[in-house]
This record gives sequence, structure tokens and C-alpha cells, in this order.
Amino acid sequence: MKIHNYLLDKITKQGQAYLLLIDPDKMASDRIAGFVSHCQKSGVDGFLFGGSLLMNGDMEDQIKIVKQNTTLPVILFPGSETQVTPHADAVLFLSLLSGRNAEHLIGKHVIAAPLIRKMQLEPISTGYVLIESGKRTTAEYMSGSAPIPRHKPEIAVATALAGEYLGMKYIYLEAGSGAELPVPVEMIKMVSSACSIPIIVGGGIRDAETAAAAVRAGAKIIVTGNFFEDESSWGKIAEFADAIHSAKNQSIL
Repeated sequence: MKIHNYLLDKITKQGQAYLLLIDPDKMASDRIAGFVSHCQKSGVDGFLFGGSLLMNGDMEDQIKIVKQNTTLPVILFPGSETQVTPHADAVLFLSLLSGRNAEHLIGKHVIAAPLIRKMQLEPISTGYVLIESGKRTTAEYMSGSAPIPRHKPEIAVATALAGEYLGMKYIYLEAGSGAELPVPVEMIKMVSSACSIPIIVGGGIRDAETAAAAVRAGAKIIVTGNFFEDESSWGKIAEFADAIHSAKNQSIL
């Protein structure tokens, strides 16, 4: 429970936490050390690590580099049951609640659970909810499931509540990697108002104000990824972190 408690402590003290997602296929190993060091100095609270596919990236070696260059936690964000390694600190144990594909609700979890136990990884049970984002995303295609329509927040609320009642520790509202549109603010507000567990929001967040708006609507953890794969954008990480961490003092939309 070490990493789960770390996140809860960040949320309690700061109002929210900021995690940056690293996709090993999209971040060259020789850039990892400088990137994570810059992230820590810029106010990031931790890293998610993983992707829908692993074609060329060396996940284990890259995580080792991360651990050598930062004290921040590394949490696996697995695209499949094969994306687990003992070098990480924890793993989001994701159940795709928005879909009806049994493999992504519980099937692959049965295969992964013994590996996670053997590796002594901390599992963090998370209800994963895909939200329509303007175009078909990799997560949608790979999972074989339809996202919740962005104009139907009541479906997202009911889905999130079901996840909470099943014992999930977090609900992750995900627009998807490279999403055209972020999760709607009104949906975040309705879900966070209905649930008593923290809401994670990611996908389609390309500017600090969008991230802050999600926090003001009730998100407790913000995740960004694609936007910072381009090294020219690294200078904006501190801007994102400041906006996210200061949004708690502003009124909810």
C-alpha cells in the first residue's frame, strides 16, 4: 500500500497529484534520464509507464534508468498482462469498466495476478473508463470496446459508481492516447460529485488550463503523456504542474 498511500497523501496535502505517462516505444532510452530529472525538478509527482503495444521499447531497462535518476515512484500502466516488471514500484490493476469484453474486465487479470504477486508489485485496483474523444484511439481498438459517448455523462457516473461499489481504489476517465478532445469538464464534475474515491483524468490534455479545468471540476490525479514526447515541450512541464497544484484554490466550475 506504499504507493497508494503516497498518492492519497499527495491528494490530501496538495488537493491533487500530477503523473506523467512514459510510453517506452515513444521515448528513446538515451532521453529518459534527462527527462525524468527535469520532471522531478518541475513538480511532477510520479510516473506512469506503459503503452497499448510494445514494439521497440525496452521497458525494463528504461524503468531502471528512471529509478536511477529520480526518487519519484514508477507505476506500471500496462497495455497487456505481459507489461509487468519487478523494477517498478506498483501497477495500476486496470479493469475496463466501460467495455463488455470479459478479457479486459477480468480475464487477463487472472493471468497477471500470480506474476504481480511473485514480483511483489503493489497492485492498485483502478476502474478504467474510456470516453469518446473525437477519433478512434489505440486503447479503444486494442480493447475491442466502444467508449462512453462524451455527451452521456450519466453513463459515466453509473459506470464509475459501479467501479467504486466493486471496491476499486480509483476511477480513471481516459480520453485515450493522442485524443483529439479531453474528457468533458461537465462529465468530470458529475463523476467526481457522485463518487467518494479519487478520479484520475487523462488523454487529450495539451495545455495547462485544460489540466487546471479538470482539477477544478473534481479530478484528483491528472495524467499527461503524448504532449511531452517532443523535447521542445519539456519547458512547459513546470507550467502544467503549477496549474494543476494551484487549481485547488480556485472554485469548481
